[in-house]
Amino acid sequence: MKKIFTIITLALAIVSCQKSDFLDDKTNGLTEDMVFSDSILTTNFLNDIYQDAGYTFGPSRFSSAGGSGNAELATDNAEGNNNLSVWGNAYVQGVISPSNVSTGFAADKDFWNAPYKNIRKINLLLSKLPDAPFAEVTKKRMQAEARFLRAFYYQHLLIAFGGIPLVGDQVFGINDIINLPRSSFEECVNYLVSELDATAADLANVVYTDVDYGRVTRGACLALKARVLLYAASPLFNGGALTTKPELIPLVGYPSFDKNRWKLAAEAAEVVINLGTYSLHQDNATRPGYGFYEVFTKRVNNEYIFAYNRPAQKEFEAYYLPPTRSGASIMKPTQSLVESFPMQDGTPISESDEYDPNDPYINRDPRLSNSIIYNGMSYINNTGVKSTVLTYTTEGSSIPNTTSDGYNSSNKFTGYFSRKMLDENLTNALPGNTERAWPLIRYAEILLSYAEAINEMEDPEAAVDKLKIIRERAGISAGSDSRYGIKANINTEELRNLIQNERRIELAFEDHRFNDIRRWKIAADVLQDFNSIDIITRTGTNSYVHTIGKASRPLHFRDAMYLLPIPLSEIQKMPLMLQNPDY
Repeated sequence: MKKIFTIITLALAIVSCQKSDFLDDKTNGLTEDMVFSDSILTTNFLNDIYQDAGYTFGPSRFSSAGGSGNAELATDNAEGNNNLSVWGNAYVQGVISPSNVSTGFAADKDFWNAPYKNIRKINLLLSKLPDAPFAEVTKKRMQAEARFLRAFYYQHLLIAFGGIPLVGDQVFGINDIINLPRSSFEECVNYLVSELDATAADLANVVYTDVDYGRVTRGACLALKARVLLYAASPLFNGGALTTKPELIPLVGYPSFDKNRWKLAAEAAEVVINLGTYSLHQDNATRPGYGFYEVFTKRVNNEYIFAYNRPAQKEFEAYYLPPTRSGASIMKPTQSLVESFPMQDGTPISESDEYDPNDPYINRDPRLSNSIIYNGMSYINNTGVKSTVLTYTTEGSSIPNTTSDGYNSSNKFTGYFSRKMLDENLTNALPGNTERAWPLIRYAEILLSYAEAINEMEDPEAAVDKLKIIRERAGISAGSDSRYGIKANINTEELRNLIQNERRIELAFEDHRFNDIRRWKIAADVLQDFNSIDIITRTGTNSYVHTIGKASRPLHFRDAMYLLPIPLSEIQKMPLMLQNPDY
């Protein structure tokens, strides 16, 4: 196995009465002079900034608040335990406010503090690098890594809040009085694009050894730029302000729509595609869609553009598997997510003569069985052999479910468990671990981003070409016309809906859906009433009746929630910073 750059917790901090508390560790005893005059400590300081790169992705993001989960819980993809102390549950029920967006629910892994904490660390590092004991070529590389990470943290802020204060290279001390206004959305986008262009150029000729595999590359810079420009072109930000207040309009997005922003996004994604560095991990010979399954268990692959390399572990198995496999079964998939997967020939289930609602998992897109555990699936158990997972109801049935995976009034499962990114040879109780990296940016996202942007430029066939690549890897049948279920002469509006659905299923549970439903301005449609669940009744051997039910969480989305509220504590400290609309 290659020895690679694995992101683990690094106990490195700086003590200084002039620095804010997020860098303080009174038990450590290190000073700035000690750290930045030592090459190993300086390198570890940079590594520590990488440590938070996956803070939005991890399934335990909100675990410190009495539950577990991440922003997938704030979407129509997943259900949790309805505990309002878990931020995702609070969001969908409409009880977020400036007072709770950054405290309580998410501890320090929140939407505001974690990015700015790391931005300050980066600025401190950048201010010290010129005098650090490295060769100039190493300084240049480390500077580019740090600037990329700063842009990465800023893009999390941008998609959550709109325009935010840009602090440049400033390093504020604990005694500084900071009162910054928000930069406009356009200024933020321009800044990020400029930074990412510069870092891509600085990293153009950098070749890492195995021990540094996973560090920022030129491709990562260009891919993040493509993401930023895609967000900027999207309906929420591209002239779609949900306010009439003139002082707020430039903060929450561009004041007017410009179709050319889609062109910029398409061009940025195309640059990444044309690098020739990345490709989808394919294997349809082992079984249809096996490459889609396997890529998430391989830290080293050609699909991951920027990833969070993890030590050997089985964390997803512990979080996602059902109780019979010793899992915590958090963030259970919804019925609407299951219904979004097409048939194996690529046609939607609503248009297929082969779809049987009471035998719904036959001849489906292979990504379904590689993403979701459903009733009747054979899956490895705690003895190391495969057995059937049963999720049918124990209520009102003459054939009770003797496992603990079924639905009942006190255990309102959705009928499903997440399988995405799990090692199918492990349960939480079995010995062993797996390789894993969290895919923070992968090539499939770039293909989907190009397809979305070029379709909005009214070139649907160019978009179809990229979707065919995605569907081929997924294990969908090409069909006699080699269109993988995409109808001929599809128009821009029809393809827009298909692309949004394709993005939902391809990137499910990868920290995209929360941002996507907001930037597309469809959250008001998909987060109303209740999420759907599958209530299954067994009527005989391998015979079931499926009834669509409602999850326990009421969904109360309101338009203000398209952007998050800036924490009240920040507004109170900086009066020049205006709050987002309707908070």
